[in-house]
Amino acid sequence: MERILIIEDDPVVYEELKKLLRANGYMPTDTLPCDLALLDINLPGKNGFELCRELRRDHATPVIFLTARESVEDELLAFGVGADDFIRKPYHSSVLLARMARLLHRPGQNGLSCGDLVLNLGDMTLELKGKRTGLTKNETRIMACLMEHKMCTRQALVEDLWQKQLYIDENTLYVNINRLREKLKLIDAGDRIRTVRGIGYRLWEGDDHEL
Repeated sequence: MERILIIEDDPVVYEELKKLLRANGYMPTDTLPCDLALLDINLPGKNGFELCRELRRDHATPVIFLTARESVEDELLAFGVGADDFIRKPYHSSVLLARMARLLHRPGQNGLSCGDLVLNLGDMTLELKGKRTGLTKNETRIMACLMEHKMCTRQALVEDLWQKQLYIDENTLYVNINRLREKLKLIDAGDRIRTVRGIGYRLWEGDDHEL
C-alpha cells in the first residue's frame, strides 16, 4: 500500500484527504518515507516551496502541490522547485486520484467511462472508438461529474466548478456545456449530453438507455 505524505494546515481539508486516500487504497502519513507527497503552499513555518526543494534534494518522491494559490507565478515556482503537478483548490477528487495514479504508475484510476465514451483524467482527453479530443479543466470536471452521477443539477455543477467564486450565474455554465458539446461533436458524440429541463444535465450512453 502506497504511503502518501500530507502536508496541509487546514484541518478540514486534511481530514478530507485522509478519508479520500484510505477509501482508495492509500495510506496517509505525516512522516517520511512516502511514495508521494501532497503539499500546500501556505504553511506555518516553512512554506511548501521550501519543503518541496528539501524533499527533492534527498528523494525522488513525486510531489503534487494542492493549494488555493492561483497565480501563474506560484505554479511556475512550484515546478521550478521540483513539483510534478500543481492542482488548485477546490480540487475534484477524481482528478486528484488520476494525477496521483499517473505519478505512481497505478492502473485503474486514470479514467471514467460511460458506455463506449472514455474520459482520461490524467491528460484531460475524451475518447470514442479511436477518436480523441482534448478538454479544458472545466470541461473535464463537467464530464467527470456527469460520468460519476446519474444526473447533475445545474447548481451542483456550478458549485463544483466555481466553488470559491461569488455571483457565477447559470449562463457561465451554459457556455461551458456548449463548448463541451462542440468538443464531443469532433468525436461523433455530440448528442451525449442531454438537457433535463428545469433540472440540469444527463449523460447518454449512446444506445437505447441513459445513465
